[in-house]
Amino acid sequence: MKLIAIEEHFLTPEIRAAWEASAIGTEGTSGFDAGDLEERLNNLAEGRLALMDEAGVEVQVLSVTTPALHNLEPAESIELARQTNDLVAAAIAKHPARFEGFAVLPMAAPEEAARELERCITQLGFKGTMLCGRTRDKNLDHAEFRPVLAMAAKLNAPVFIHPQIPQRAVREALYGGFGEPIDTAFAAFGLGWHYEAGIQFLRLILSGVFDEQPNLQIILGHWGEVVLFYLERLANLSRVAKLQRSVAEYMAQNLYVTPSGMWSEEYLQRALKVVGPERILFSMDFPYQYRPGRSGRTFAENCGLSPEEKELFAHGNWERLTAAIER
Repeated sequence: MKLIAIEEHFLTPEIRAAWEASAIGTEGTSGFDAGDLEERLNNLAEGRLALMDEAGVEVQVLSVTTPALHNLEPAESIELARQTNDLVAAAIAKHPARFEGFAVLPMAAPEEAARELERCITQLGFKGTMLCGRTRDKNLDHAEFRPVLAMAAKLNAPVFIHPQIPQRAVREALYGGFGEPIDTAFAAFGLGWHYEAGIQFLRLILSGVFDEQPNLQIILGHWGEVVLFYLERLANLSRVAKLQRSVAEYMAQNLYVTPSGMWSEEYLQRALKVVGPERILFSMDFPYQYRPGRSGRTFAENCGLSPEEKELFAHGNWERLTAAIER
């Protein structure tokens, strides 16, 4: 069974240096990328391929790890985005059967970000873009970012909303008070990342983005970043929000979900109930969730799906989704 893993991260020394020089940087999360993780993030060659082989993964869709370029200055992020995307294109050209790419975008310069997305899709052959939710203090549904979302919809290119740490005021109000490193962990991988990403998707619904761009397709990791599990409550928003469809319909028609290395049959069943077997995608969340022993392949092979559904989960849904991209 062919496995295409769609949330597989990398990082470059240039982006690290830009984070360190920035007044905002990673807001305390760069320490998560040290040691073996740093080495694996930096490797887009034989070391990565060897771990893919060990894990039984045929293809990785490469993406810059969080917070990507979202906290950088506009001019700096424009050049760094182009440089990084060209690096990914070179890695794909060297190993076309093993790598695909998500564009990294200079979201602080939205018009340039839309143009860079178009370049990456139409010239470099990328499969979509990964965005880390908000850009500084502006949520993804902000009017400034509509050109990026409109371009993604025009090209039929999926947008993966990846977590990043919540805004400082939110961190202090909800996740602070325990001291470091607990505060940062709680606001990041403990819980804050996942609420943050799920809320960004809900904001797109409530702001009418999917009414403006009905074919825009969003991907959420970690089995839907919490929000799938509260659909029964979220459905009540349809009574007060002036939308063309119900919240459940937006989830069923504009959302794909992926496990991000969380091998849970219970979460899989919830995803199947909300979005169905044709909207689940496989991912390892490399290198963060990588462990020797092929746990991801074992899950895909033994998760209780029918043979046809397993093929959809492992690669078929991704291939169908990206086949619709306009070049």
